[in-house]
Amino acid sequence: MGKFGAPEIILVLVVVLLFFGGKKIPELMRGLGKGVKEFKDASKGENSTEVKTTDDK
Repeated sequence: MGKFGAPEIILVLVVVLLFFGGKKIPELMRGLGKGVKEFKDASKGENSTEVKTTDDK
């Protein structure tokens, strides 16, 4: 496989734009960002649903 250059990246972006349309792109990127954030949190061992408790004894 060859390296990706500017023409290949532009071609992929144009195809994605034609396939999904301009209105769906921000929604797709928002979902992608949330997925990446959840993956990073999970790989660090952090759990957003975990409740921390403290004992006052």
